[in-house]
Amino acid sequence: MTAKEVLKDHIAKMASLTEEEFNYCYEHFKPLSFKKGQVVIREGDKVDGEYFVISGCLKAFYINDDVKMHILQFAMPTWWTSDYQALYTQTKASINVDCITDAELLCLTSADREKLCSEIHQVEHFFRWRTNKGYVAAQRRLLSLMNNDAKTRYEELMRLYPQLHDLVPKHLIAAYLGVSRETLSRLY
Repeated sequence: MTAKEVLKDHIAKMASLTEEEFNYCYEHFKPLSFKKGQVVIREGDKVDGEYFVISGCLKAFYINDDVKMHILQFAMPTWWTSDYQALYTQTKASINVDCITDAELLCLTSADREKLCSEIHQVEHFFRWRTNKGYVAAQRRLLSLMNNDAKTRYEELMRLYPQLHDLVPKHLIAAYLGVSRETLSRLY
C-alpha cells in the first residue's frame, strides 16, 4: 500500500471525503523517511507538526533528571505522534520522539491542519474523533499505571498490542511500563 492509500483508509474509518477532498487534504502532508535511531523531535525543539506513521515504529519519551527514560507512547503504523503540548501551546518540546525502526511518516503542520479543518467539515470531524480517541487511551493508561501492578500492565499491553513483543526491545517495554528490565524479565 502506498502512503496515500494508508492515510486514505485511516481517514475513511471516521470521515467521508470525496476523492477531490482527500487529494486536496493529502497535498498538505509531507512525506518523510527516517532511519532506526534517528530523532524526529528533540527536547527543546520548536514543534510545528504532527506525524502519521506509515511504516515503522517510534517512541515518544522523556528523560528525567536522574537520566531515567519514561516512554509515553509507542507509535506504530496508522498512529499519530508529536509533542502535543509544544504543538498546541507553541512552546518548546518537553519530550523526544525517535525511531525504534526505520520509519516512513507523513507530517502535517499545525497551520495546515487548522486550514483543512476550517475548509472541510469532515476533516475537522476526523481530527476531533482522533483527538478524543487519544484522550481515552491516555486516561486508560494513566488508570492502569495507578491501579495495576507491573505484571497486569504488561499483560494488558501485550493483549492490546501483541506486535510490540517482537518489534520493541525489552528495555523499552520496561521503560513504558515504568519498571526495570530485570523486573520485566521476571514477568514473562
